[in-house]
Formats: sequence, C-alpha cells, structure tokens
Amino acid sequence: MLHEFLTANRVDLIDRCRLKVVKRLAPKATDVELAYGIPAFLDQLIKTLQVERTAEPMRSRKVSGPAGGGAGVSEIAATAALHGRELSEHGFTVEQVVHDYGDLCQAITDLAFERGLPIEIDEFRTLNRCLDNGIADAVTEFSFQRNSLVDGTVNALNERLGSLAHELRNHIHTATLAVMAIKAGHVGLTGATGAVLDQSLIGMRNLVDRSLADVRVAAGIPPRHRLISLADFVADVRISASLEAQARGCSFAVGDVDKRLALDVDREMPFSAVGNLLQNAFKFTQPGSEVSLNAYATAGRIRIDVEDHCGGLPPGAAEELFLPFKQSGEDRSGLGLGLTICRRSVEANNGVLRVRDVPGSGCVFTIDLPRHSLT
Repeated sequence: MLHEFLTANRVDLIDRCRLKVVKRLAPKATDVELAYGIPAFLDQLIKTLQVERTAEPMRSRKVSGPAGGGAGVSEIAATAALHGRELSEHGFTVEQVVHDYGDLCQAITDLAFERGLPIEIDEFRTLNRCLDNGIADAVTEFSFQRNSLVDGTVNALNERLGSLAHELRNHIHTATLAVMAIKAGHVGLTGATGAVLDQSLIGMRNLVDRSLADVRVAAGIPPRHRLISLADFVADVRISASLEAQARGCSFAVGDVDKRLALDVDREMPFSAVGNLLQNAFKFTQPGSEVSLNAYATAGRIRIDVEDHCGGLPPGAAEELFLPFKQSGEDRSGLGLGLTICRRSVEANNGVLRVRDVPGSGCVFTIDLPRHSLT
C-alpha cells in the first residue's frame, strides 16, 4: 500500500526533494523551505491515504480537502497557505511554489518505479488530489502576499515621490523668488537674499545626492569600491559644507586628518551620508553655535564624527531618528528620510552609523568604517 511505502521511505523522499531545491539557481533555498513545506505535506498525504483505508474514507477530506478544493479549510490547505506565505516572504517565485510539490510527485513515482511498487489507481487519484489542493492553496496565498507587498511598495513609493517633489518645488520656488529680486536690482548677491538663494541651491543639491544614494541602495546596485584618501574626502566635504554653515549662520570646524588613512568605499554613498549629517547638524544646532567634523582612526576602524549643539535628545529618541519619515524638532522641512538613507548607504559600504546623545549639549553622529592605508 502506498501509505506504507511513503512512511518507510519518508526520509529518502525528503532528501530527494531537498537535492532538487538546492540545485535551483535562485533564489537559494532557506531552512524554512527545506525543512517545513514538503515534510508537512508528505505527512498529510500519508494520513489521507491511511484514512481512506478505513471504514469512513470520506473523513480524509478534513485532512486534504475534496477534489477541486474550495469546501472549507483542510489540514493541507492550512499548511500549504503557510508554505506559500513563507516562500513569498523569502523572495521566491510562483514557479518555485509549484516546483516544490512537483518535486515530491516526481520523487514518489521515481522511487516507486525503482522499488518495483505498483501504485493503485485510487491511490494515484488521491495523490493527484492532494497535490492539486496543496498547489492551489499555496499559490493562492503566495499571490495574496505578493499583491499585498506590491500594493504596499507602490503606496510607499508614491508617498516618497510626492514628498520629494514637494520639497524640490519649495527649493525651486524660493530660489526663483531670490533670483527675481536680484535681477530687479533691489538687492545684491552678498546680502540676505543672496544667502537665501545659496541655501535653496544647497538644499536642492543635497536632496538630489540623498535621492541618488537611496535609489542605488534600494535597487541593490553593488557598491563600486575603490581606495580613496580620507584627507581628500574630508576636504571635499568641507568645501560644500562651509557654504551651508554660512547660510545657516553657524560656525563650522574641521579637525586635521592623517594623510596616510584611506577608505575602501563607493565614494558617493558615504559622501552623501556625511553631507546629510552635516545638513541636519546645521539645521538643528542652536543659533551661533559650532558644528564640528572629525575623522580619525582607532584600532582597525575609521570614524567620522559630526557633532552639533542642538541641546540633546529626548529620552529614547536616538533610534527613532533613523525611522523613515520620522522628524524631530520644530523645523519640519525635508522628507524625514535623510537619516534612513544615510544608514543604508553606510551599511552598503560595510559600515555602521550610530548616534550618541550628549545631554544638555548636543548629538554626535558617527560613521564607523573599516580602516585602510594609502601605500
């Protein structure tokens, strides 16, 4: 009888399915897929075949459902739905869902042929019914989860694009008004209107830099690592940041950098991250206070510190700063995505971004990257 054959060869059948899954190109099989979906289904198939050998064969429908499915929740339906959900969450395709059950069917028929076991017609019909219901329920749940994910992604993308367009429009509008006033001859480039123009242009540049970095990280584009001088990197940051510090009316100090130190990074990503940290520091530091930038080595790491004098953080607020669309302070200009993008950009270059609160004084944001040296 087929259920006895399946019980006796359960381990062998699971191993055969495991080998088929491992040989697939992508995505790689997870522990969940290898150890959960097919073993559970095989046990329910055995149980169905056993019940159909009793005096009440129709009770097997509670385990595997009727032909065509759609009549209440069976055990196979419940576990198949969980299997479909797991595969969706781990990035598999719908073809992978179908292949999983097809692998088991092929493994059973191949092993039965090798061992010379004839499969009765009724048993084969039961096998097909179980596979049909399992595939249908797994695919249904997989599609539901994938559609929910797509809908959520689209909504989040629309929100981000809307916010991006709104902030960019504000910068352009402000810059346009400033240029119109300067062209009319009422004000000069060196006055307050000129500072407003500078600030708007700097804001647009930073917005574009952050957006480009976010697109690269979100798209999974591998970083283009190359060895760069830490001193040159900081010097380039200093040039652009000094203009923004002047526009914000605060002082900006940059510490000396050891010319032997180097970073092995995709330059644009950490450059955008440091620029964004400085932009936030200029934005939130108290009027007339100082923002400082220091880059130095400690053991096998290079650390880049951005320190402000914002007055410190509320209790428990440190990690919330890195949440998407999270903004703090009275100045709510911006998307609330800057620190989220910063952290992703730093992590894409094998680094860590963290913040340290200095109560009553300010914050210190630290980018921690692997240490390298110029030869």
